[in-house]
Amino acid sequence: MPAAILSKSERIDVRATLPVKQLLQEAARAAHKNVSEFLLDAGILAANQMLADRLRFELSPEQWDAFQAALDQPVTAKPKLNKLLSEPGLLG
Repeated sequence: MPAAILSKSERIDVRATLPVKQLLQEAARAAHKNVSEFLLDAGILAANQMLADRLRFELSPEQWDAFQAALDQPVTAKPKLNKLLSEPGLLG
């Protein structure tokens, strides 16, 4: 749902160095927005991009068939993977 439709009732505080603050102010001016609007729009866009592949993905009918065929393949033994997973890792 677009953020502009909902009333803004929550606050997000952000700390930044002076050069970062100045950069954000300059970018906001170039976009004809205030810093809050600029950060909110950029944050929403970044969040949607980051989460897009976790929330939904689409396949063509051909890709779906190939995906189903891959899932239907019998499991094959993978001795090297089994060995790797049975040994202690670097962290213990």
